[in-house]
Amino acid sequence: MSSPQRVLNALADNIEKVIVGKRNIIELVLISLICRGHLLIEDVPGLGKTMLARALARSLALGFRRIQFTPDLLPSDVTGVSIYNQKTAEFEFKQGPVFTNILLADEINRATPRTQSSMLECMAEYQVTADGHTYELPRVFMVVATQNPIELQGTYPLPEAQLDRFFMRIKMGYPSVDEEMSVMTMQAHNHPIEQIGPVLGEADVIAAMDAVKAVHLETAVQRYAAEIVAATRRHTDLKLGASPRGSLALMRAAQAMALVRGVNFVDPAFVKEAALPVLAHRLLVKPQALLAGKNPAIILEEVLASVSVPVNVC
Repeated sequence: MSSPQRVLNALADNIEKVIVGKRNIIELVLISLICRGHLLIEDVPGLGKTMLARALARSLALGFRRIQFTPDLLPSDVTGVSIYNQKTAEFEFKQGPVFTNILLADEINRATPRTQSSMLECMAEYQVTADGHTYELPRVFMVVATQNPIELQGTYPLPEAQLDRFFMRIKMGYPSVDEEMSVMTMQAHNHPIEQIGPVLGEADVIAAMDAVKAVHLETAVQRYAAEIVAATRRHTDLKLGASPRGSLALMRAAQAMALVRGVNFVDPAFVKEAALPVLAHRLLVKPQALLAGKNPAIILEEVLASVSVPVNVC
């Protein structure tokens, strides 16, 4: 077993002490982390969206900050603000909570578009520009955002430009009866989040990031990913297909999936498996298709069925 896979399995095992029965979801979180990508967790209340982000943060010996997004939140509350220092007679930049490693943006769609736009540069370029100065964010920087898809009053839908900056969008889903009983038993006296500690440091995460790029990717598999993305742009039910950022994310997610599973090359099946969480939120469905009962997931299944899968890849 490779060293990156071993440390990532240890991280997944630690998170699973808190998030029960969601190993596949945890795996997608780790893939986003080692691809230096941002994660949007979208689901109904009470399914552990925020707890998953907290469990990830507690499992890493890294900085963690949380922002509760509200309508009165200002851009400077996120990125920072320049304050006049009377002693030096100069303005000094006070860093905001975005200057961390893991940033939990809780209920991100409750902030105004103006505040949401303050995240664009941070998420795409890993930097903050204020008063003509640019400040670099840490190499390990990940936004984990949550949003409730059913409670729309007082919310502001995320614009396509911001959605495209999320590496993946995932849903937690309801637990099975047995899993729910396990959760009830675990929390009978104390919450398990209080019992876990760091199992990985910054050097481990950076090593895994570098290892992802070294996973072998055949030209045929790379073309397969590109053709899937290109097919979304031609689909008659879509107003907007996936961007080149989407094809890059799909390629990198497939490499990371191979690394997490201990495989030294990208199988086309990894590309297909990663397509839904990586691409679905980047697609904009035409109104008439929505009325016909179609959604991005259904259309993406049609796209995957229409693209030939390469064979004899190793």
